[in-house]
Amino acid sequence: MRKKGANGQESRAKLLTVAANEFARSGYHQTKISTIVSRAGLTQPSFYLYFDSKEAVFKELMGVFRTRLKELITDSRLEAGITRGTVPARIHAVLTNLFSLLARDPDLTRIGFFIGPEAVEVKQELARMIEQNLRAEKDNGYFRPDADMAMVAECLVGAIERLTLRQLLSGKSTPEDLARQVVDLYMFGIASEKNNENAV
Repeated sequence: MRKKGANGQESRAKLLTVAANEFARSGYHQTKISTIVSRAGLTQPSFYLYFDSKEAVFKELMGVFRTRLKELITDSRLEAGITRGTVPARIHAVLTNLFSLLARDPDLTRIGFFIGPEAVEVKQELARMIEQNLRAEKDNGYFRPDADMAMVAECLVGAIERLTLRQLLSGKSTPEDLARQVVDLYMFGIASEKNNENAV
């Protein structure tokens, strides 16, 4: 029988937190239940009050990551009728929220985005959701009609993945800085204004 009440919830939450840290540091196969319970200050039998196996903990952590990501992207589509001049700022806010989510729980991000067996699938799902948002936003006139939004979404996910690993999780950049860099690149490009003037 599983424990109920505040103490049981606290113990379960502690096991999840420690397990996430162990999985992120050591990987799934190297992580042991005995290490998780020892670090959590609990006993091995207590682990099985809350989880059937190590795999069950890992799956729950993956599920939490996927749910949070999906909710954020689903809620981030730019609605019709906003002023075109505000689009870069709105996209900056969306990307800041995304990078903030990824920074909030680095262990969970490492599991869900990089080391979990479903990590590739998670990023494919993210690309599909971003593409759906971009297509709707293109239909609303916010982006060039000839832009291939499937390609843009794939590029965005690649940039998000790499920037998360190299800049965000290492503490080199903040979510706001990364969002600004991505918006500058995707909305305004890297050509100098002088080059643009010469091309006209």
